[in-house]
Amino acid sequence: MTGAQARPARREWSGEIGGRRRPLAESRGRQYALSARQGGEYAPLLRSGEGPARKEAIVIPAHKYTVIPRIPDRLKELLRIGMNLWWTWDPEAIDLFRRLDPKRLLWERCYANPIRMLGLVSQERLVELTTDEGFLAHLERVGAKLSSYMERPAWFAQAHAGSGLRVAYFCAEFGIVEGLRLYSGGLGILAGDHLKSASDLGIPMVAVGLLYRRGYFRQYLNADGWQQEQYPEADYYTLPLTLEQRPDGSPMAVEVEFPGRKVQAQVWRAQVGRVPLYLLDTDIETNRPEDRAITGYLYGGDRDLRVRQEILLGVGGVRALEALGVEPTVCHINEGHPAFLCLERIRRVMVQHGVSVAAAREMVAASNIFTTHTSVAAGIDVFAPELMERYFAPYYAQLGLSREAFLGLGRQNPADPNEPFSMAVLAIRLSGATNGVSALHGRVARRMWSGLWPGVPVEDLPITSITNGVHVRGWLSHDMAGLFDAYLGPRWISHPADQSVWERVEQIPEAELWRTHERRRERLVAFARRRLRVQLEQRGAPPAEQELAEEVLDPKALTIGFARRFATYKRATLLFRDPERLARILGDPQRPVQIIYAGKAHPADQEGKDFIRQVVHFARRPEFRQRIVFLEDYDIKVGRYLYQGVDVWLNTPRRPLEASGTSGMKATANGAINMSVLDGWWDEAYDGTNGWVIGRGEEYEDAGYHDQVESQAIYQMLEGEVVPMFYTRGRDGLPREWIRRMKSAMRSLSPVFSAYRMVKEYTERLYVPAGQRWHSLGANGLERARALATWKERVRTHWRAAAVRSVEADMVAPLEVGTTRPVRAEVGLGSLSPEDVTVALYAGPLTAEGEIISATVSEMKVEGSPRAGAYLYAGTVQGQTTGLHGFRVRILPAHEDLGNPLAMNCITWG
Repeated sequence: MTGAQARPARREWSGEIGGRRRPLAESRGRQYALSARQGGEYAPLLRSGEGPARKEAIVIPAHKYTVIPRIPDRLKELLRIGMNLWWTWDPEAIDLFRRLDPKRLLWERCYANPIRMLGLVSQERLVELTTDEGFLAHLERVGAKLSSYMERPAWFAQAHAGSGLRVAYFCAEFGIVEGLRLYSGGLGILAGDHLKSASDLGIPMVAVGLLYRRGYFRQYLNADGWQQEQYPEADYYTLPLTLEQRPDGSPMAVEVEFPGRKVQAQVWRAQVGRVPLYLLDTDIETNRPEDRAITGYLYGGDRDLRVRQEILLGVGGVRALEALGVEPTVCHINEGHPAFLCLERIRRVMVQHGVSVAAAREMVAASNIFTTHTSVAAGIDVFAPELMERYFAPYYAQLGLSREAFLGLGRQNPADPNEPFSMAVLAIRLSGATNGVSALHGRVARRMWSGLWPGVPVEDLPITSITNGVHVRGWLSHDMAGLFDAYLGPRWISHPADQSVWERVEQIPEAELWRTHERRRERLVAFARRRLRVQLEQRGAPPAEQELAEEVLDPKALTIGFARRFATYKRATLLFRDPERLARILGDPQRPVQIIYAGKAHPADQEGKDFIRQVVHFARRPEFRQRIVFLEDYDIKVGRYLYQGVDVWLNTPRRPLEASGTSGMKATANGAINMSVLDGWWDEAYDGTNGWVIGRGEEYEDAGYHDQVESQAIYQMLEGEVVPMFYTRGRDGLPREWIRRMKSAMRSLSPVFSAYRMVKEYTERLYVPAGQRWHSLGANGLERARALATWKERVRTHWRAAAVRSVEADMVAPLEVGTTRPVRAEVGLGSLSPEDVTVALYAGPLTAEGEIISATVSEMKVEGSPRAGAYLYAGTVQGQTTGLHGFRVRILPAHEDLGNPLAMNCITWG
């Protein structure tokens, strides 16, 4: 018999769904969830109950073969369209696949997976469609549209022709469509939108991730409202995935070295418009069971499994691109998870070009971009030195580094032997550019990582920001898209970041906009009722209680949406600080208000799970039963219904812990109005007319007091402004003031907080410059990279001699605005020369503590010849604003190939 050897699996019972116990498997001393329908062995279970004695089960090996749909020739185009995820943001393509099922039910049951759907549609139906001229015309139209999309020149080809840019976008998760469960939340959804917009813009990009057999969990709640997790197994052969092959037709595989063994990973491709997404998969028979589990779960397992996942993503990802013949000029590292790619890129450059680790580091770091997506230290992966030693000891010699020098790459203080290895620190140290994902997050990130640049003012740290955006077309309802087509014209699709296009929102008749929005709210309520009934059925609720699901929510009532990851800092229970007051607001018979909640807590986050339980228990109270609903298993599908149907999008993070947030952006494009704390993107988005703000951007040390203040602010805003505005109607039944605010939000926010703008900004500010530096430093056998590395070593060796010996400036008399005053400084450089440094005046307003803020920097020039080993530098201080000001003289390294001089950690003040 061929195939895997028979392997015994123990089975136990735990977790209730619909009143039935579900089987679980336990293997190798760990617990694994096993669906009664599917089986499996790789789902770590975090909660188990008592049940019957274990029963033995035998896994019988099988001969493998693949079954594919038998598609008539006239319908073959369906496969081409279905295998390119471009269809996920083309409404006409989605409608095409919906038409395969006359009852229009199969599409949602397949989780919007056209490949799976083609396998489930009966052969008789497929044959019937070959004679349906309307369907065939629809198919031809969509196929032609896809071909045109793939072939026509896009923005990048016109703006940066001949740049030689090739970006590799690395991320641990990707959220593109609900049927491809490779995401857990905002990071993955953002990555999906990034790829879609990169495709629209024609950015030469590939993406790299992991293909998780069980992905992130499916959520259900037990009778007491506690979150439970399921991990259904994905069938890759019924997904829009292609297994990459060698020229001989065998599956392509890459190897990654682990202690005492080599782990193989095959490579799958998901085509996202013009962008190929390559996904590594270790669940193959040549690997040990513990290594097959590397790509079992997103964010599952212990630290050992996590480090193996990140080695596979970073090191294996670079090797996969090499095997595919893809040579990126820029690597975009999203969060710290893929940061090991920096080490592998350095090793490869050393081997290919025979250069030192220093020269290779210059070339690689110049072409790496690191985006941090979190404001919470707990969101950063760190590994114990012993764990790093286990997996990376061979790398020390390959890179020519000592153990401490290697581990120092991931430490804020390289001299501290006890400090763990931080993936974010590694990424920052080995990247030429680092950015946060909103203006506020950029400031927070500079504070978080200030220890990496001692002596540098926090506001000057080399961490910038590019605010997130969303792929508007992919989240917009068909109804709203139809309005935009009619009144905004086609440029809202081709140029979604063009402000002039969105000014035309004012041309949409108020009645049409409001009726469109009301239809979406009605659909949301209908969806919520169906979903709630299924939840009750699965929980085994009595029939009478199930029937009550048809009575919850009111399709005409003011509807608030709150859906996100249930991390405690997002404060999902903030509205329940005063239940009686909330009940009065929601229960007003003349002006009813309702709230729809959805979201998942991380399986290990017990506090987050308790927040869900609290929400569920409040929703069951008689005064809230018809006004508050919690929808289980929050995913792209649930999110889309909410964004498209709510009136108000509520966001209550504890400032400044929200890095950006994008759900409110999606809701805005669909006509919802944001009510949010001034955190993340909303801190720069709110203008006084396009939504509501909770508080004024305060930050509190007392969390309880903070919650009390802001919960009261929400109640007051609902009672005094939001609810009255919604229910104040004209004779035609239209809430005109509300509609004006809707339009203001859509007009001012949609073009700015667009992924089209975001990716364009990454390209102009980071990708293209990084690609140019890759080519420049790598030319002529890395001639300039070698020279830069040598220069840096010399400057660091002699930097201690750089000093400001004296400063001359007459600042006794006040300086008038608009005038200048000369400053001279005597600067000692030792064996360095003026060509090695920049000497500048650093001037600005002074705080009460004597700190210079909002500084302006003006370069000083050398005057005359050196005297007594020192140079005389001259410059001027300019009076720009009134008040108490100060200046200092700053010395930094200078070189034509140096990226950010602050990154060298050589800075002298005087």
